[in-house]
Amino acid sequence: MLEISHVAKEYPSPRGPLTVLSGVSLALKRGDSAAIMGPSGAGKSTLLYIAGGLEPPTAGVVTLDGTNPYQLAEKQLAAFRNQKIGFIFQDHCLLPQCSVLENVLIPTLVAHDAADAPRRARELLDQVGLADRLDHRPAELSGGEKQRVALARALIRRPHLLLCDEPTGNLDEASAERVADLLMELHAGQQTMLIVVTHSAALAARFPLRYELRHANLNPAGA
Repeated sequence: MLEISHVAKEYPSPRGPLTVLSGVSLALKRGDSAAIMGPSGAGKSTLLYIAGGLEPPTAGVVTLDGTNPYQLAEKQLAAFRNQKIGFIFQDHCLLPQCSVLENVLIPTLVAHDAADAPRRARELLDQVGLADRLDHRPAELSGGEKQRVALARALIRRPHLLLCDEPTGNLDEASAERVADLLMELHAGQQTMLIVVTHSAALAARFPLRYELRHANLNPAGA
């Protein structure tokens, strides 16, 4: 279970503290999926990074499966993220010098329980329609294909929480729909918790839980 309780985030600025998040709370259980919308600069990505153990909150508590990641030592925190959390960013963040298969396997390189990783990577790439592209480099792929590789990479460690920051933001309409279909399909099969930050009303409409972040507060969409 993911629990975000009364989380606030401030950044220093010449005019004093800049409040990005104020008293934000959100709870998800295994299998839940939620979309978060809001204007640019509202703090959507910041909330996602806080949920994923990348950005400590100024106040409030985050727990994933009963563990507060911000109470862990740096090395433990990195291992926790690697094991529990998958990330997909607007820019796929693939390593250009690595093949498709190698990119998907990157999260497993530090794992001690990843003996089946090559088999699982091939299975995931088959699921996203890239079984014939294992040896290709990112430069040889379309934008939609790159994002499908990123999706497979995010799922390789069977994360309990999958976080997506504008996963279709850089894609054309057809590619965006294909990636969205795969995201929902794979989420259902994996039974992860899923949070997607998006500007796309069409993508958000596919989620049973929808929230809007405005004025540093998170509320159910339409509230």
